[in-house]
Amino acid sequence: MKKIILSLAVVAIALTSCKGEKKVETKEEVKVEKKVTNPIDSYNANVAESLVTWKGAHPVGEGHNGNVKLEKGLFEVEKGVLKTGMFIIDMKSINCLDLKVEEGKEKLEGHLKAPDFFDVEKFPTAKFEVTSSEVKGGKLQVTGNLTIKDVTKSITIPATVTENGNDLTFKSEPFNVDRTDFGVQYKSGKFFENLKDKAINDLIGFSFEIKARK
Repeated sequence: MKKIILSLAVVAIALTSCKGEKKVETKEEVKVEKKVTNPIDSYNANVAESLVTWKGAHPVGEGHNGNVKLEKGLFEVEKGVLKTGMFIIDMKSINCLDLKVEEGKEKLEGHLKAPDFFDVEKFPTAKFEVTSSEVKGGKLQVTGNLTIKDVTKSITIPATVTENGNDLTFKSEPFNVDRTDFGVQYKSGKFFENLKDKAINDLIGFSFEIKARK
């Protein structure tokens, strides 16, 4: 019997103009007191079956969407409670799905990977590391350190995890953080004047579904 034990909304890297979604407050990095240590209660992510997606847009006009591969993930559940975890995303795998080859796909992907954006040659991965979790208002809230471009901030996000025998699935709710908090300033109205309709929203959207097994 499936048992809903937690919730987690984490990783799918995305620039987004999701105006209806809540912005998550970023705080200073939280010290991680405990690492994943118990192989009996530990789950390893199946990267082939895990879904990481992104979408993004200018404040006006059509947006874009795509995915990013998960490099690895490991977390620990103890008596139905998420205790520790770390999830790593391969930023070099950023892929745009709504554009075709020779119709802008390569240009957009190249720009997202470029030094003025995510700079994937220098920062090839992003990371989320769980520091604590608690249930509030009937929904699990997970606090963790999010690292992008070697900048780490603490965020607290809502979430869901389904456990079924030795299998576990993380299914996120979308949430947004301000990309400029992580040093991604390209065409941000906070740093560049007179951009008008060429500006890019400061929010980064995250969502994913991760399959894992003991």
